Amino acid sequence: MSSSQPFLQSSPLSQLHSGGGLRKSRFTYKHLSQLSLSSTTCPLRVIAHIDLDAFYAQCEMVRLNVPEDQPLAVQQWQGLIAINYPARKFGMNRHITITEAKKLCPNLIMQHVATWKEGDEKWAYHKDAFAQIATHKVSLDPYRLESRRILARIKETLPAPPLQKVEKASIDEVFLDLSAQIHSILLERYPELSGPPPYDDPTENLPRPPTTALDWNTDALVDLDNTETEDDDPDWDDIAMQIGSEIVRGVRATIRECLKYTCSAGIAHNKMIAKLGSAHKKPNQQTIVRNRAVQQFLGGFKFTKIRNLGGKLGDQVVSTFGTDQVTELLEVPVEQLKFKLGDDTGSWVYQIIRGEEYSEVNSRTQIKSMLSAKSFRPSINTFEQAVRWLRIFAADIFSRLVEEGVLENKRRPKTMNLHHRQGGQMRSRQAPIPSGRSIDEALLFEISKTLLGQVIVDGRAWPCANLSLSVGGFEDGPTGNRGIGGFLVKGDEAKAMRPTSRDVENPDSALESGRPGKRQKVDEGGIQKFFAKRDSSRGEHDDEFGADEEIPALLHHSSSVGDLEASMEKKENEVQNEKDDKYQLEMNLGSSKNTEAPSTRTIPTIVPSHQTSIETYLCTKCNTSLPTSTKAEHEDWHFAKDLQDVERPVAAASSGTKPSPLAPNGGGSKKPATVGAKRGPKKPGGVTEGKSVEKGQKRLVFGR
Repeated sequence: MSSSQPFLQSSPLSQLHSGGGLRKSRFTYKHLSQLSLSSTTCPLRVIAHIDLDAFYAQCEMVRLNVPEDQPLAVQQWQGLIAINYPARKFGMNRHITITEAKKLCPNLIMQHVATWKEGDEKWAYHKDAFAQIATHKVSLDPYRLESRRILARIKETLPAPPLQKVEKASIDEVFLDLSAQIHSILLERYPELSGPPPYDDPTENLPRPPTTALDWNTDALVDLDNTETEDDDPDWDDIAMQIGSEIVRGVRATIRECLKYTCSAGIAHNKMIAKLGSAHKKPNQQTIVRNRAVQQFLGGFKFTKIRNLGGKLGDQVVSTFGTDQVTELLEVPVEQLKFKLGDDTGSWVYQIIRGEEYSEVNSRTQIKSMLSAKSFRPSINTFEQAVRWLRIFAADIFSRLVEEGVLENKRRPKTMNLHHRQGGQMRSRQAPIPSGRSIDEALLFEISKTLLGQVIVDGRAWPCANLSLSVGGFEDGPTGNRGIGGFLVKGDEAKAMRPTSRDVENPDSALESGRPGKRQKVDEGGIQKFFAKRDSSRGEHDDEFGADEEIPALLHHSSSVGDLEASMEKKENEVQNEKDDKYQLEMNLGSSKNTEAPSTRTIPTIVPSHQTSIETYLCTKCNTSLPTSTKAEHEDWHFAKDLQDVERPVAAASSGTKPSPLAPNGGGSKKPATVGAKRGPKKPGGVTEGKSVEKGQKRLVFGR
């Protein structure tokens, strides 16, 4: 956001020389770079905290359109939960009764909060709500709705992310990390900062700002520390803080003009000091706590006012060191704090009272659970009464789930809990929220009734003094998912993709017109491209796996084929055995036409990209193609076979018989099949009686 006030234009670097040397800042180019990244450790960082003034009271003033100087208080039953600033001038606070408030300010407007009436499906403002505690339940939905409007307006006023970082801290307060936006404005106003650092060294110091005085407008400026003076020229952290104050002033003015709400703000180096600053001057003001004023600012506080130091830890520190003042605790050494409070807690307290805090501004604060409850006075006694309240609880919770983005599936709860108190006994039941269904009031109400039924079945449930319903286990919804409809085409698009009869008859014309044509089926697609073609003759196992393809021996030997399932292994063995038998038969017959020999087999040359290519070689002795990795073993097998033929005269006599084509790795040799019409009874020597031997064979003689 640009500044609404005049500022001194920066000077060229040549004008920044003083005494023959360039004036230097105590901040570096690295710090400037960290500012653009909204780093939590950047010393130039600027955080703002915006707090709506008496928010509930303002909501009612805007709704009722009452004058800003009209005293007004928000009533809940017989107590006060919010008092506007005109009413506070009469000495009222939230701890007084309605009667006392009327005495202090007779013209005070008492507006009761909206309530859910038993049996109704929508909250409303009821004139007699304060007297109907037994049948009404408080609703804060009107304030939640206004809070959403204000937050949306703040985000519209600021630049888009990533320059924008907004954290909703509660229903009436937000944190802003202005660092990245301020960085962009600094480069625009002071062009000398946009260049590279000298010697390309990011640790080089920045030049000093050309501005010698800053106009803080009407901001409440905290006095500097005792060691600092206003006569010192401002450095870049002061410039950044002043730009931050301009941005916040514009945001507050927009909220005031568009929505008629006033708010206060604190601008500082971190979230802790910014929050303390927003409460320093109220209403409708903003406080600037410069880095040089932190100790002066914190010195006037009790440390129990600091976030996370107001509960048990704060009480422990007070009882241990006998003080609740920041200035007195500053004198305690860090070693003593660690010894008394523990290392981690002692170190944290030491840093926090010195204004050192590095928490990040989170664009989304995750809610862990939501609760809607009612204490009954008098107690309720029937199932029907309880069900009417469960309907109210379900509507109340659902309205808050909408704020969490349940309709957009950004976040959703996983479980629902029902708590039931009867006398001094508390019972609880839990159920999961179905993940496959959209969350709405009806679903929440249905689950809550089921849980109430479980409580009633388990034992005595009436009279019931308290009933509450809660949801929890929030999780982020899936992103980037598409329903099944996203994968389908509909309407004109589907018609355009549908081929006509003409396209089917002439696929080329369909392609020319841009429509998909009917493709002719080819054999090379899919896993078939890894298999060799079979000859026209079929084996006995062809019908089991298809007659047009055959699993090659190459894949059978490959140890890297991970895509073939175990169910294929049996077929491979059967096909291989069939080839072995056929080849051995041809060897015994002395066939000269070796059409089925492995050497003439077509070995696939296409190997899947995820498999390792296997090299093969052709054995000249048995005319078989085998993997190269088995060459040495296969040759050893031939050597042993030849040696056996030499040493055994009987085997030498039958040297015309060729060895089995398979090496030992291939599964062992097969016995040759004897060709004949019939087999006769065998002689003890193993010679078969019957027909004479076939051509190319010799009868072996045994027993000599």
